[in-house]
Amino acid sequence: MTRTSPDHESPDDLPLGEGVLAKPSLRAEGLARRDALAPDVREEAARRLVRTLLALPELAGVGPIAGYWPLRSELDPRPALAALAERGHRIALPVVSEPSLVFRAWTPGTPLVRGPFGVEAPGPEAEVLHPRALLVPLARFDRACHRIGYGKGHYDRALAALERAGPVIAIGVAFSVQEAQTIPAEDHDRRLDLVVTEAEIVRAPHRAAGAAREA
Repeated sequence: MTRTSPDHESPDDLPLGEGVLAKPSLRAEGLARRDALAPDVREEAARRLVRTLLALPELAGVGPIAGYWPLRSELDPRPALAALAERGHRIALPVVSEPSLVFRAWTPGTPLVRGPFGVEAPGPEAEVLHPRALLVPLARFDRACHRIGYGKGHYDRALAALERAGPVIAIGVAFSVQEAQTIPAEDHDRRLDLVVTEAEIVRAPHRAAGAAREA
């Protein structure tokens, strides 16, 4: 289901004119909301993510697909990644590197190594892939598919690098409680193409318009 209007507002949902100064409070509030979710809510969200991603037309036949290994209270995409791999997609996981992320091949059950920031990732022997779709973790999102990450800019740089070789679908993965009314966007911020939560699919305006024309 794709919705077009927000269903909640927060005191820290500041207007676009507040700019960068709004981002720290938006990020902190989103992470606090995410941290507060009960274990059963998290487990159900992970199960729903499997069904949602397998049904996404944007992922039909695309590959490779990059996921992420969950940190702290992030929505767990591992069951969905296993299901996508079973369907025949090549799966990659990000490795923190400079100047941007590197994506290495992963198959379910393959051992990982702990890298920078405590991120579990494939080892240096794993093949480097150039994904055409990315599952992107985040702190906050809005209905225009703007995103607040963790402040390091890793995914903005990675998407810019990957898109030099062709289009890449950027899919935010979040809980619905992480939605904000408005995210202040800067010139270097790359808008997501869609955001998937346990409750719905939110498509960026250009994607939603295209879907409406096809319908």
